[in-house]
Amino acid sequence: MLADSEIMIRFFVSTLAGLMIGYARRHKPAGMRTFALFSLGCTIFTVVSINTMMAGVDPTRIIAQIVTGIGFLGLGVIWKQGVGKPTGLTTAASIWVTAAIGILIGMGMWTEVVAGTVLTLIILFSKRVLLLVGLEKE
Repeated sequence: MLADSEIMIRFFVSTLAGLMIGYARRHKPAGMRTFALFSLGCTIFTVVSINTMMAGVDPTRIIAQIVTGIGFLGLGVIWKQGVGKPTGLTTAASIWVTAAIGILIGMGMWTEVVAGTVLTLIILFSKRVLLLVGLEKE
């Protein structure tokens, strides 16, 4: 069973990571609060699954359901505009990755959390950089 102080640290870090990723998406329908809630929610479920492991419950069952549920929510943000022009793919992928980071935080896999968050932010901010240097169109 995790100590209360460790759980609170994981919740705080999860919220912070979600806020940072959401900041990169702040001009989109799903922004900072949405991403913070996705990350925190996944961390909460993961902590619950870890704490139930002591009772003989398989913790991977809850994590597997998180992946399925987030995939379903991600599908909901993908829309078709016209024929063959889907939109919202980056938002859906960002939600999925944020959920994965929330799970990693809940599991206490700190190296993977830092790497995943940094790489996600680099990817999300790369479009702005490419627009500035003229390598990508808006």
